[in-house]
Amino acid sequence: MASVVSAAERNVVFYIADDLGAYLGCYGYPQVKTPNIDALAADGTMFTNAYATTASCSASRSVVMTGLHNHANGQYGHQHSFHKFACWPNTISLAMPQVMRRAGYRTAHAGKHHVAPAEVFDFGKYLSGDGRNTVQQVNQCAEFIKEASDKPFFLYIGCADPHRGGGDDEDSPLPDKANLFGNKPGGKSHPGVKETFYKPEEVFVPPFLPDTPTCRAELVQYYQSVSRVDQGIGRLVEVLKEAGVYEKTLIVITSDHGMAFPGGKTTVYEPGLKVPFIVRNPYAAKRGVKSAALISHIDITPSLLDFAGGLDAEKNAPKDMLNAAAYWKEKGTGNKENLGPRRGLERYHGRSWIGILEQENDATRTVVHGSHTFHEIQMYYPMRSLRDEKYKLIWNIANPLPYPFASDLWAAASWQAQYKLGMDAKYGAKTVGEYIQRPRFELYDMKYDPDETKNLADDPEHQRTLEEYKAKLKAFQKEFGDPWIQKWDYE
Repeated sequence: MASVVSAAERNVVFYIADDLGAYLGCYGYPQVKTPNIDALAADGTMFTNAYATTASCSASRSVVMTGLHNHANGQYGHQHSFHKFACWPNTISLAMPQVMRRAGYRTAHAGKHHVAPAEVFDFGKYLSGDGRNTVQQVNQCAEFIKEASDKPFFLYIGCADPHRGGGDDEDSPLPDKANLFGNKPGGKSHPGVKETFYKPEEVFVPPFLPDTPTCRAELVQYYQSVSRVDQGIGRLVEVLKEAGVYEKTLIVITSDHGMAFPGGKTTVYEPGLKVPFIVRNPYAAKRGVKSAALISHIDITPSLLDFAGGLDAEKNAPKDMLNAAAYWKEKGTGNKENLGPRRGLERYHGRSWIGILEQENDATRTVVHGSHTFHEIQMYYPMRSLRDEKYKLIWNIANPLPYPFASDLWAAASWQAQYKLGMDAKYGAKTVGEYIQRPRFELYDMKYDPDETKNLADDPEHQRTLEEYKAKLKAFQKEFGDPWIQKWDYE
């Protein structure tokens, strides 16, 4: 554990947006106005190959907060309401708020939590605030940031933007009304926020989406919500400077997964899993680094713990690791509940990126994996993926089923407008029918086909590659305790 003197300076703010894709100014999309995120990228490290492991809100956050793939931590889908998924209680020994507290940090959480059990992911303080008003949300954190203490702070902020919600734009002349993405109707602004408004003809349309008036109308609303996230981050920097701790605080900016459009969220395609990832380390000598290293959400908790001085690098686990079995036994639940598997919860799946923040690449990081099983409980569609610099393999385990839609994505104007045109209507590079009915395997050449437009799985010239990557995927499942590995044998 770091000494009190050094630890007291090494504060951490982890900021995770909701459904924020990697289409931002600093990532080469100047049409999207994100000046505050861009400024942090210019003064820190911007990872250009950062990935979620699953493009589903709760499942993804469980990975962020445990350093374990969600098929291994037990949270296969949404936590709230009737969905009722939760992590294994024994993940408490690896859980982000627990390990940071044991490393000597005072902890606080603001905004979206969306993981369970509450006791496993318990923060010292919970700060209220409007997740749709990112400026106001950060203002609610100011007192905690400025609190006098000899302990460093760890602040987790989860904003609600740019998630779908808030109703539809009834002022639109289009038959399918764009969702408001949390924006105020009629061109109004959230209190204290200087909204950024976009025009349909000026927005960037990602290649996985249809370039139609309806889709552009939705992107107008989406990008406005993205820019509101950016304004909240600008306010965060101001608060840290006002408190005199900006140069003593590690700032991490990312998203749970990609955009809330079909083809992004809930898929293991690039627009679903690829996320923005910016780290400003005030103690780094080299700034403005663009890193091509392949990193993943499983790397986050071990990285933050490493920065805090609490990571045992050899074991890839906390130095001061809570004995989960003893903890639950003392609570009286040790023999009454299924606390988790007997093996697989003793170390992180990911590894720290703290040591590579000043590097433009890391040759030892050669692959990232995706593991998706549920979004909502009625959406059973397990997928596993493997992506390296050359190829990407997707295994659609339940491929005989039609692809199930998240309720908000099914209702999306950008989808409904194309769906009404029939199965042959184009939706990005795919047709509506191709999006709904998936093949068992999808193999893409990521060097020459980064938009995943041509499936090579049935190409005779790529059968050797397909078998090689299937073997790699199976090895990943075996190493990290994936119960769905059984599907290779009996389905």
